[in-house]
Amino acid sequence: MYIVTAKEMYGIDHYTMQELGVEGKLLMENAGRAICLKLENLIEKTSRICVIAGSGNNGGDGFVIARTLLNNNYHVHVVQAVPDEKITGDALYHKNLYKNCGGTVTVIKEAEIIRELVSDADIIVDAMVGIGIRGKLREPLAGIVRFLNQTEKFVVSIDIPSGLPADEGLTDFTAVEADCTFIVGAPKTSAFLEHSASFYGEWEMVSIGFPPLALRKYSKRMLWNEGNFQESMPKRKLNSHKGDHGRGLVIGGSTEMPGSIAMSVKAALKAGSGLITAATTEKVIQMIAPVSMESTFLALSEKNGYLANHTFPVDSYDAIAIGIGMGRYEETRDLVRYVLEQAKCPVIIDADGLYHIKSDLSMIKKRSDPTIVTPHPGEMAMLLDISVPELLKEPFRYAAEFAGKYNVYVVLKGKYTIITAPDGRQAVNTTGNPGLAKGGSGDVLTGISLAMAMQDQSIFEALCNACFIHGKSADLLVANEHSFYDLLASDVIKGITDVYRTFS
Repeated sequence: MYIVTAKEMYGIDHYTMQELGVEGKLLMENAGRAICLKLENLIEKTSRICVIAGSGNNGGDGFVIARTLLNNNYHVHVVQAVPDEKITGDALYHKNLYKNCGGTVTVIKEAEIIRELVSDADIIVDAMVGIGIRGKLREPLAGIVRFLNQTEKFVVSIDIPSGLPADEGLTDFTAVEADCTFIVGAPKTSAFLEHSASFYGEWEMVSIGFPPLALRKYSKRMLWNEGNFQESMPKRKLNSHKGDHGRGLVIGGSTEMPGSIAMSVKAALKAGSGLITAATTEKVIQMIAPVSMESTFLALSEKNGYLANHTFPVDSYDAIAIGIGMGRYEETRDLVRYVLEQAKCPVIIDADGLYHIKSDLSMIKKRSDPTIVTPHPGEMAMLLDISVPELLKEPFRYAAEFAGKYNVYVVLKGKYTIITAPDGRQAVNTTGNPGLAKGGSGDVLTGISLAMAMQDQSIFEALCNACFIHGKSADLLVANEHSFYDLLASDVIKGITDVYRTFS
């Protein structure tokens, strides 16, 4: 499933109509009918439905929905929120069809009238404004939106809540706060932004006939879901051995934070690594060895309980993770630099490792082998020298620019984790829940990512699958035995088993 900007959606529309010859009227018909099939799960035959229609494709979809419901013997009425002259083209065609079938339309000029017109409605369908909005809504649309956000009636938006921008970068808007949204063709970027996602309510995508070729042609962003995981996750061969599944190295830990490296190591092993070595201080080794019996250990120099500069061979590993719980001292920065300069394999940089590369980002840009950074929003903002609100306003753009500039893969963690490749491809992970908002969750994801990076798949697929497994484990645990409150990072490691049991 692809994620699109407004411009990309227009490109897909144009390609489908002009290059393939599918008429706009048919696409509109497909959209309205597909939405009606979904809508009928929310309503009863006695339900009274009010469709508030605007101009353009969104309004046209509204007229198709109204006609389809009417023909299926539902009680439906259309309120037209724009003057008659604004309804043109395909939307006008479908308005006339609706009226020819006996439908009624009330045109309003003032927002106050809407209160009376929907007074007996059980369901309100918002089909006023689509993805083409420029700037803030004007009256009477703005007033209608304010009313809809105050009413207790169930509000369904078509494609996108009216007034909400489709793209990132815009925060000054007035938009419908829908109870649910039926998205047409492909999810829009704003469905995955912290400041705008909630306006959609519960959302579901409906297909209207856009060919996959068009979606691939115009979008570099996709939703990574169970289908993607099933398709790309490598199958284990019956005669495989531990060397086939990677020898990984995890560098980190300190006297104050021994658990972080322990969780990364255990997660890497549980996710399928062949061999994992924990490189840390002697004291930390003594602390974590009893709970990391399947791993091997490499004792590194220390100073005051933290890793110190130390040279050791790094050329015998298939992938390395560094930074977890290692501290922010000068000596540990030198260790990070040494590994990035010497390692000839994928390197994952997390936690304190991100702090260390900030002072000289050229150390990642110079690498020829894959480099992966896994920041949460605070760490990403730190790397970019911007505020967290600035980052969250345009996370896709900032992640893509950083990945391209420094030739790295970026895993920007959050409710909607964004995985970005150096070539600009992006994916949003669909799994996970608030139970992951706990210390140690990031350490577990780093371990899973290390394991995935050593399997027979591309680095981009590996990171997408790592995020999927991490979130899916949490989802299964909350569904079956845990709550958002008591779920721990160590539980997520155990839950990897159930994710793989569903994998076939």
